[in-house]
Amino acid sequence: MKDEVRSKLKFKRRCFGGAPRADADANIFEFFKNAYSGYTHYFVYNSFGSEADTLQIIFWLLKAGKSVYLPRVEGENIVPVPYGSFKTGAFGISEPQGQAYKGKIDVTVTPLLAVNPKGFRIGYGKGFYDRYFNCGESLKIGLGYYFQIEDFSEDEWDVALDEFVCERGIIKFGNSINGGRKT
Repeated sequence: MKDEVRSKLKFKRRCFGGAPRADADANIFEFFKNAYSGYTHYFVYNSFGSEADTLQIIFWLLKAGKSVYLPRVEGENIVPVPYGSFKTGAFGISEPQGQAYKGKIDVTVTPLLAVNPKGFRIGYGKGFYDRYFNCGESLKIGLGYYFQIEDFSEDEWDVALDEFVCERGIIKFGNSINGGRKT
């Protein structure tokens, strides 16, 4: 089931482009900026391909003097590394170099292919973010487009998002009480 949803949404995202996509990304940025500017430490994915754009968010956070960390794959895990110099990582995505940050992250912004009405996400199938979410507390924010909301059943190891930001607004799932773990 998840593989079918993954394929369907990859196709839909690839077809979503031009002015509608640029407008959607601008709206996502505005919603994000207005809702999450009061934090200090942000762990933000480095968007590529057809993912919802994070570059505008990253540059705005840096300009505002916030601490911004991007993911780097280390074995079976991702670690937050301060924004700085980059090299191409295992999946062809630019990853930051330097020491991993071990302190508190206030907001984690995660990519997704789909999110269900309970806040569980489908990513690329490697489980990096679910493992990361199990290791600490952070506000778990998914970024994407409204059409990525899809009904599917989550697995027992999945960790739910707290909120989903799309071009139509912010959907709050109310999962922060139980840490987003399936109950």
